[in-house]
Amino acid sequence: MAESRWAGPADRARLEAFLEADADRAMFPLSNLARHGLSGGPARHACRFRLTADGDRILGAVALSTEGMVLPVCAPDLGDLRAALAGQWIAGVIGETGLALAVLGALGLDRAPRMMDDDEPHFVLDLADLAMPRCDGLSLHPLSEAPRSTAVALRAAFAREVLGEDESGAILRAEMDVSEFLEAGSHRLLRAGDDWVAMTGFNAALPRIVQIGAVYVPPARRGRGLARAAVALHLDEARRAGAKRAVLFAASEPATRAYRALGFRQIGRFGLYLFATPLEVPPCP
Repeated sequence: MAESRWAGPADRARLEAFLEADADRAMFPLSNLARHGLSGGPARHACRFRLTADGDRILGAVALSTEGMVLPVCAPDLGDLRAALAGQWIAGVIGETGLALAVLGALGLDRAPRMMDDDEPHFVLDLADLAMPRCDGLSLHPLSEAPRSTAVALRAAFAREVLGEDESGAILRAEMDVSEFLEAGSHRLLRAGDDWVAMTGFNAALPRIVQIGAVYVPPARRGRGLARAAVALHLDEARRAGAKRAVLFAASEPATRAYRALGFRQIGRFGLYLFATPLEVPPCP
C-alpha cells in the first residue's frame, strides 16, 4: 500500500535512481540532491524530499527547497501534500505543467497572485547532435573573467524582464545569484570584441546532463544570433567535458527557433509559477 513520508538517509540511493529515470523532467531536484543532500540546510537550493512509496518502491516525489520552491516529480500523493506542507512558506512551484498546476491546486494556492506564470515548451538534445552555428568574432568566458558589475547588470536586467522583479528586488537577486554562479562556475558571458553581449548558464548540472537557464541578451543586441551562439559554445564546452545530454525551457518564440536550430526537440511543457511574495500553505479545510 502506498504511503507518503519525508525521505531519510536510507532512501537516498532509491531516490537518486527514481529521479535519474526521469532526469529530463527532474533536473532541479536531482541537481539539488547531488549538491546539498536530502536533509535541507541553509543554502537556497538545499531540499527536503516528500516521498510517495509502496514499500521500497518510490512512486512520486516532491522537493521543497530552503527558499520555498516546490519541485514535484512524477506522481506524488497530492492528497497528502497540503497536510505535509501546512504552515510552510512557499515561493513558487516548478515542474511539468500539468503536475505543477495540480500541486498549486492541492496546496490551495492556485488563485494567489504570481509574478511569473509561465507554461513553456520543454526541449532536449543529445549533445552528439548539437548543430554549431558560426561564432566568428565571439568568445565565451567564465563570469570571473569579466567585471562583476557587468554580470550583475545583465542578471538584474533578466530579473526585471523575465521574473518581473522591481528595481530593488532585481539588484538584490542579481547580487545573490552572481555570487552563487561564481562559486559554482556555472555561468558564462559572451564577448564580441570588447563588449560583453550575453549571459548563459546551467541552472542544474550533473556529469552526464545539463540544464540551460538564465540565457539573456539585452534588447538592443537581439536578432543577431548571440543567444544561440552563447548556448552552443557553452554546450560544446560541456560536451567536451563529458556531458551527453541537455535540457531547457524556451521562454519565447525567438528562443524556440534558436534552440530548434541547435538541434533541440520538444518533449512536453514545463510550468514556472512564482508568487509575488512567499505565501503560507493554509491548513486542510
